[in-house]
Amino acid sequence: MDYRKFIIDGTREIFETMLMAEVSPGQQKDVQPEEFERDLTSMVGMAGACRGMLAIHCPKPIALAITGALLGIELDDVCEDVFDAMGEMANMIAGNVKAVLCNKGLDVSLSIPSVVSGPDFQVDSLVEGSRTVVAFDTQGGEFLVELRLEETAVAA
Repeated sequence: MDYRKFIIDGTREIFETMLMAEVSPGQQKDVQPEEFERDLTSMVGMAGACRGMLAIHCPKPIALAITGALLGIELDDVCEDVFDAMGEMANMIAGNVKAVLCNKGLDVSLSIPSVVSGPDFQVDSLVEGSRTVVAFDTQGGEFLVELRLEETAVAA
């Protein structure tokens, strides 16, 4: 399955419909979230025929810009609104990926979003399946969307 396409299509659709903004995927590069300058990661777990997670990794200015566009407010610092908005962005993009997987006969459930922020943290997963990371360019900078998936069942 072309997980990179799932990420690109889902992220573009959510940004266009919810933020009225365009994002473009960067060149495919082997960037790992741990090597990317990020201040916040929002993520949603996946279970069922595919298990894993979808995560958005971004620097603080990008998280503030996304939250401002989603909620129609201006923010100076990370607060509860930013956690809620970034969790919802991860949830919507994961929901889009889930719909594609379900259309391929894979029954997938999503967890409640989680958000981690701070100067030094690491996100890890016990999933041993594929790991796809796509960098997106915005007017304010770059963010990453990561999808880790392990198919645990054969599509019907």
